[in-house]
Order: sequence, then structure tokens, then C-alpha cells
Amino acid sequence: MIYLDSNATSQVAPEVLDAMLPFLREHFANPSSAYRIAKPVRAALDTARQQCAALLGATPGEMIFTSCGTESNNAAIASALATHPERNHIVTTTAEHSAILEPCTLLSQHHGIEVTRIGVNREGLIDLDELREAIRPGQTALVSILWANNETGVINPIPEAAAIARQRGALFHTDAVQAAGKIPINLTSLSVDLLSISGHKFHAPKGVGLLYASRRVRFQPLLTGGGQEAGRRAGTENVAHLVGMGEAASLMLKQSDAGRGSVRALRDRFEEKILTGVSGAEINGHLIHRLPTTSNLHLPGIDSAGMLILLDEAEIYCSASSACHTGALSPSHVLTAMGCDFHRAASSVRFSFSRFNSEAEIDRAAEAVIACCQKLRSLRPLEGGPVITS
Repeated sequence: MIYLDSNATSQVAPEVLDAMLPFLREHFANPSSAYRIAKPVRAALDTARQQCAALLGATPGEMIFTSCGTESNNAAIASALATHPERNHIVTTTAEHSAILEPCTLLSQHHGIEVTRIGVNREGLIDLDELREAIRPGQTALVSILWANNETGVINPIPEAAAIARQRGALFHTDAVQAAGKIPINLTSLSVDLLSISGHKFHAPKGVGLLYASRRVRFQPLLTGGGQEAGRRAGTENVAHLVGMGEAASLMLKQSDAGRGSVRALRDRFEEKILTGVSGAEINGHLIHRLPTTSNLHLPGIDSAGMLILLDEAEIYCSASSACHTGALSPSHVLTAMGCDFHRAASSVRFSFSRFNSEAEIDRAAEAVIACCQKLRSLRPLEGGPVITS
């Protein structure tokens, strides 16, 4: 098996699993309990909070544990509106993850909230002047912009965008689910008010995430009931998984520039082989401002659904677009927002890499992709676009 879909979910690191196991076996007490056996569990949560804060360049008290990035995103939006009830406007982009787009659509349709969605250029980047014009001083409750796109890996200018939001008097949130652990983040020096991450994107297990809420801002919880997370998120903590996320955060923080560079080298090696071996192949998104882990490739003359089927048979796993949209017949909204037409979007495939991949895997995968392109092109009609298999 060759797994090239780490943006969808990543392999749990062995060190993370080892850190988790004691809290699935002997240290099973509820961390909110008062008796002695709960103390090491509470201490483990404190350690995990410190580890996650270190990854983000923040303080432990600004960490709110959640179940996933989606919950964190929803909590950020809800809090911004609750703490500023006099404001009824949100600014976001057309290329966000659905965990931002869908809540905004719901708020717009049923709760009287106005939503402005600024566009992205052909390279997937926002325009800072357009952002500045979109913010309405005194009316905009929140600006929410994806730090790194889950489909293309394109990295938005978040420090500059956050500074603009602050200058215009709006709270700033970023979905950093794909960015955390893959690029350096230091929130101490930024104007970011709220930030979301999800453990399973950087080698922790699924089912845990985090919302950074700056001590500068007021926060209203999305989930109420218990007093967990200092009253900011009710619900018994998923201790073993949170311990795992803390360990994963620590591992990613210790990863040197050379470590990140090794993953980038794998991506570049893969792209070089595909761009050389598949005529007309192109990279979707900015060539420089993107994650070292991500490659979104336009492979003209093929359809992505057919490519995924052939690669699946070869035990090579990747995505046509966001995993959250697997099975959808419509083209990627991210590529569409970038100006790609239907045929380009329908013939684009995302490959995402991690430290668990090897050069041998990359070479074998590239050879398979090239062979699949040749096969799919041989099936292409004499006229018309790519063969659509579903």
C-alpha cells in the first residue's frame, strides 16, 4: 500500500500511540473527579495543553480542546456572533473548507447574518485589498480565512489578513487544520483572535481538535452543560486522544526545517516525474506559497474518478478533491473558485505526503500515475472531453 492522502487523514505516529495506551488501560479515571486516581489524568491533560500551545506559539490558557476542526470552526463563528450581537456580518472566502462555508450559509439563510465571500485568484490566493474593502467597520463580527487550503495546499497571507481585520475592528479567525505542524506558526506575534486545528491531520488520532481563543477576546461556548475547559466547552474530555494530540504536537514542533524539507523533496520528486511523464500536466495553485506536503495536479485527458479507481486497484491512495466531498458529482468548489473550468476540475487529482512516505514509494506511485494516464487517454473519445466514469 502507498498512502498519498495525508491531507484527508494522517497515519498515527507510533510515538503517539505509545503515549495514548496508558490512558486507555490503567489511567482511565474522569479528569474532573476529585479522587487520587484522577490526578495523573488531569496532569496529562495539562501536559497536552502545554504541548499544543507550544506548537502554536501561544499560552496553555488559550487552548480549548474540542472534538475536531469542524467543531472548532463552528464554535469560533458562534462565539464571534454571540459576543457581538449588534453585528450581523461575516467575511470569508469562496475557497474555504465546508466546515466554514456551510455554517455561514445556514446563518445567512435562517438567522439574518450577511456573508461576504471574497474570491481567490488563479493561484488560489486572496486579494488583501478586496478583503479590506469587504470588512464593514462596526458591522463585521468575524473574518474567517483558511490558512492553508486542504485541496491545493495554497498558503494565504494570514499575518497580513489578520492585521487588516484588526485595523478594521473585526475579529479574525483562521482554519489552520492543514497548516498546523506543517509550517511554523507563532501566534504571539500575530493579530489572530481564533484558530482551529484537528489532531488527525498531523499524526494524532481522529476525534480531537483544538480552538485557540486569544486572551484578548471574549469567548462564548458553543457547548454548555459541564464546567470542562474552564467553562468554555462542556463534555468529558477524550483524554487518551488528547494525550495523543499533545504528543503529536510535540513531535511536529521538534521537526526541523530539514525534516519539513525532506517531505517537500518527496513532493518535488513526485511532481517532476509526473510533469515530465504526462504531457500537458500542470500544478494547480501557487508554485511557492503552498504546503510542502501537497500537490494538486491537472492531468489533461483523464477523469479523476477513473484515475482513483485504477490507482485503488494498484493500492495507491489519493483524492480527487476534499475527502469530505468524496462521491460528489460536482467539480471541486476550490478549483472552480480559482477559475478552473469543469474539464480541468474533473481531471485534477490531489496527492498529499508525510514523513512516512519513502522515495521508493514516490517512484512507484509516479510510474503508476503515468501508466494510468496513458490508459485513460487511450479510452478517451475522439471528440469531447474526458471520459466520465460515474
